[in-house]
Amino acid sequence: MSGQAQPETWAVEASALRCMRGDRAVITGLDLRIAEGSLVGVFGSNGSGKTTLLQTLAGILGEGGGTLRLLGRPLAQARTEVGYVAQAVPEGAYGGIDARSFVGAAWRGERWGLGWRDAAPRTQAVDAALQSVDASHLAGRPMEALSGGERQRVCIAQALVNPVRLLLLDEPLSNLDPRAQQGVLELVRRLCREQALTVLLTAHDINPLLPVMDQVLYLAAGRGRIGTVEEVVNAASLSELYGLPMAVARHDGYVFIHPARGFMPEVSPHCGHGHDHAHDHLGGAR
Repeated sequence: MSGQAQPETWAVEASALRCMRGDRAVITGLDLRIAEGSLVGVFGSNGSGKTTLLQTLAGILGEGGGTLRLLGRPLAQARTEVGYVAQAVPEGAYGGIDARSFVGAAWRGERWGLGWRDAAPRTQAVDAALQSVDASHLAGRPMEALSGGERQRVCIAQALVNPVRLLLLDEPLSNLDPRAQQGVLELVRRLCREQALTVLLTAHDINPLLPVMDQVLYLAAGRGRIGTVEEVVNAASLSELYGLPMAVARHDGYVFIHPARGFMPEVSPHCGHGHDHAHDHLGGAR
């Protein structure tokens, strides 16, 4: 953000942040600043710490060291303004609950519980959340009956049923077809613009996010680098981050990231990382 005025309050500000999963440090020293209202794509191979980072920011996992401030405050003071959508749950895990009840289960700032005491305000909050994601027509349908894209919209509505300023989405494009992916990304971009939300969104493939994201946060080998696509997604930057020669190929508007010649494992041509599983040796946590 050089040459631009620095915001008074950062949505996320971290210095030497350590993120732990159990007794293992998955991220060992992360420095970053994310401006409010930004849409940031979070990428990296399997084990790089994408899920661990989001769960740390959501307060699900404890901080392992360093400093972390969200929305200008310590995490403990900002948690009620952070919404989190986990990776897709298995089919049948919703127990027959409909979309309205699913969204309402998170109402009133009781993060994982229920808030049934005042029916009218709860109904208004649920209606507003569903409307904000263009899912009002899904309110009475069982969660299991929804398509992947519809279900993802309802999950985002649940995260928005209480007032939030920071939204964390873990693999929201997973198992969606290209049309559904585009719909979810257009929704997230609109929420950033209309509600001044800051969104961090993890994904395996960088390509669907190229038209919509403001910044890239790329994680590898316990560290991270944040900036524009041009600043981060290049051979020099990723080679330094991974600690081995990396190559970045661009073709027909798509980006492909893979180890440089001589370091090339078997990879799939369909993924923006040359298939994340090619880098499983870099770590074992999510």
